[in-house]
Amino acid sequence: MATERDRVLDALGAVRDPELDEPITTLGFVSTCVVSAAGDVVVRLRLPTYFCAPNFAFLMVADAYDAVTALPNVRAADVALEDHFAAAQINAGVAARAGFVGSFAGEATDELDDLRRTFVRKAVLAGTDVVCRPLVAAGINPVELTIRDVPPSPELDRLLRRRAELGLRTDADAPLLVDVGTGTPIAGADAARHLGLARLTRTGIEANTGICRGMLRHRYAESGAGEEEQG
Repeated sequence: MATERDRVLDALGAVRDPELDEPITTLGFVSTCVVSAAGDVVVRLRLPTYFCAPNFAFLMVADAYDAVTALPNVRAADVALEDHFAAAQINAGVAARAGFVGSFAGEATDELDDLRRTFVRKAVLAGTDVVCRPLVAAGINPVELTIRDVPPSPELDRLLRRRAELGLRTDADAPLLVDVGTGTPIAGADAARHLGLARLTRTGIEANTGICRGMLRHRYAESGAGEEEQG
């Protein structure tokens, strides 16, 4: 049977690195997850370098706090980032629910909603490439396809979840290729450029993910809590 710690780790698995579009658990960013019998949860997060971007770090800590405190049996949550130059500001701001601007008073002028949407758009582009590559390899032109025409797969499910986050269509009749900003169908001569951008975006995300994994493993010898074994 799943333990309360398992449930907390499952919740943390829904928290993604905004740039890499991967769960913080499988990336190894959760160093500690302790749950008491009374429902008090202590989570410690870590990142590949001491100087990882504070806006990305803030999003992950804030999202992790929200994910843990939303669980029904959690009495109190202590979620904090360690070994980071802005950890004190981030941790205090998240605990106080002060937002990014309130956490970095005098330094930040905007909240991070636009940044988050920018990275979800990139995730949609990358996911489009992942879904379309097998189709193109099989000689199928994805330009005229709808979601209904694409064989079911975990990759398609993931793409549809990212599209839903942007408010883009995910119904069976929705076009497979859409502009990630407007939802306008991609057709004609624009398709090759769109697929090229999708491929480039996916390659960049995968490269950055590999770099971050390597730096984290160099920085910390032990695996993270909930981290999947890597081949």
